[in-house]
Amino acid sequence: MMLRRALKTFALLAFLIWSILPLTQMALLSFISTLPQPGIEVGSLTLSNYAGILGNPALASAFANSIAYVLINICITLPVAIPAAYAFSRMSFAGDRQLFFAFIALRITPPVVLTLPIFQLFSALGIVNSVFGIALAHCLFTLPVSIWILQSFVSAVPRELDETAFLDGYSRPRFIWTFLLPQIAPGIAVTAFFCFMFSWVEVVFARILTTTNGKPISMAISALFGFQTDIGLVMAVTTASMIPGALLLFAMRNHLSRGFRIGRL
Repeated sequence: MMLRRALKTFALLAFLIWSILPLTQMALLSFISTLPQPGIEVGSLTLSNYAGILGNPALASAFANSIAYVLINICITLPVAIPAAYAFSRMSFAGDRQLFFAFIALRITPPVVLTLPIFQLFSALGIVNSVFGIALAHCLFTLPVSIWILQSFVSAVPRELDETAFLDGYSRPRFIWTFLLPQIAPGIAVTAFFCFMFSWVEVVFARILTTTNGKPISMAISALFGFQTDIGLVMAVTTASMIPGALLLFAMRNHLSRGFRIGRL
């Protein structure tokens, strides 16, 4: 037993070191000057890399665009996914199972396959090269999985809660707002986090649907690489791009922990 426990501890420490080491190196390089700058020697510690983010309009705009993607995606996906998940969980109608699996099949379709029809549709609507257009394309892929995630959480809520609320005179929308949402709060947190991850790192639609406006932070980082790359600046932008995700994890840590536990059950 002691040997087994020691092996588990060693494996856990090895995994933590393997995971943290690249992040540590990235954070350290973000404070080091890697290209000649006025008054700063190469290899010296500096905050100029982070100052360069605020001083670069393209980088500042990319951060704002990525945050806008996330907010629009969440604000559209959740209000649509919650009633849909409730319908799939509580109601029976012709083709309900087929429709549910069709949503999942849409999600496993590679995004690049749909870029041409989406581009043609958005061109007709006049929303190509806009932040809203890209966020709307993100919703196409986050909505099916959001319905799938929330449907399992709604199904975990006893039906007796619905019946009691309806007997007390609550309408279905009022029941969802008053009783259901607090019950599935962990699922909402997991769904919002999934929407954040998709919108924050997605680049396929950003490359196809943007030319001048709406560039996300992932494309801005890619654009920093060239013949003479400022590695310090690249690491600073990469480190800064992880801060919103870390803040979201910290703010929703309790709901996320409960949500992943429920999902595992």
